[in-house]
Amino acid sequence: MSLLLEREDATLEVVEGNVLTIRGEADFDSAGPLAQAGRHWLADQPAETQVSFDLTAVEVASSAVLSVLLVWVRSVQKHSLHLERVALSRPLRRLMDITELGPLLPARETTCREDETPASS
Repeated sequence: MSLLLEREDATLEVVEGNVLTIRGEADFDSAGPLAQAGRHWLADQPAETQVSFDLTAVEVASSAVLSVLLVWVRSVQKHSLHLERVALSRPLRRLMDITELGPLLPARETTCREDETPASS
């Protein structure tokens, strides 16, 4: 585990070598620092590296968190990485469904913590 950002409201760490993981109540105050820390980490990865995003421990659904996710997706594309999996908490999954942003995720698999079934796009 490698801690990239620790705030009172949220943390960002890398687990299992290549999984960017947010924990806590990520919101508008923490979105900028989370996006930046993740973007820097992604930029440091060699091209063709497979990465995943784990947001199952994000407690509150916020459009700010979806913005962070989209910033990271752009970084994955910019640095020729491969997005393997995006795991979302149930509240984030509902927000993703409402906003219809799912098709923008180039991940092979997008899941929700409770059901762990792949999302339909």
